[in-house]
Amino acid sequence: MRTVQQPVSRAPIVVVVVFAVVAITLVFIGMQRPSEPPPEVDIAVAGTPAEPRALTVIMRDYRFDPTPVVLVPGETVRFTIFNGGLETHDFVIGDAGVQQAWAVADAAATPPNLLATAPPASVPPGTGGLRVLLGSGDRTSIDYVVPAGAELALLCHIPGHVERGMVGRVELREVGAP
Repeated sequence: MRTVQQPVSRAPIVVVVVFAVVAITLVFIGMQRPSEPPPEVDIAVAGTPAEPRALTVIMRDYRFDPTPVVLVPGETVRFTIFNGGLETHDFVIGDAGVQQAWAVADAAATPPNLLATAPPASVPPGTGGLRVLLGSGDRTSIDYVVPAGAELALLCHIPGHVERGMVGRVELREVGAP
């Protein structure tokens, strides 16, 4: 009896190549910065603890959208944060002391070599600010009370991300101010 050899299917290879091309294309599209200025934000009513003002922030690979994030001192906002990038990112909003504390904590939590497990990053209680760590594709919602009288910044302190430009601007305004 003679065995008939079936040709090897190339379908899995074609699927993998097409997927890779689509993924690379989406990464390049996501890396493009919009050429037009961000839309003007008009805040008619500041958020309250009972009714926080909704604000969505998308973390992409090495940028935040929108930027600037427009906040009113003393208001409560409900951030919906989505990691639309391919890497883990953190969302750290706070004053210079908060940013410094998380920069040190994330640097200390960096594993010494590729095979080591990183310890969790943490800062002393009472540091203030807000930090959210999200893996690729993850999202969460969290309420945040905007401090009055502080200059705020928005950064991703994962090692190397600030250096690649993952810095968002925070603009503080009064209600109704253009």
